[in-house]
Amino acid sequence: MGKQPVRMKAVVYALSPFQQKVMTGLWKDLPEKIHHKVSENWISATLLLSPVLGTYW
Repeated sequence: MGKQPVRMKAVVYALSPFQQKVMTGLWKDLPEKIHHKVSENWISATLLLSPVLGTYW
């Protein structure tokens, strides 16, 4: 019932300093993503935007 040593492996992830396009997937087709979210949840979007726009106006 003694303790046995367990070998651990460390995994290190890093980006190359020469890789310039890190966040392109986030901004890709942004207007289409926004349109899709608003068209799915137009009631919630209306209830959110109405007071904001009314206060600004």
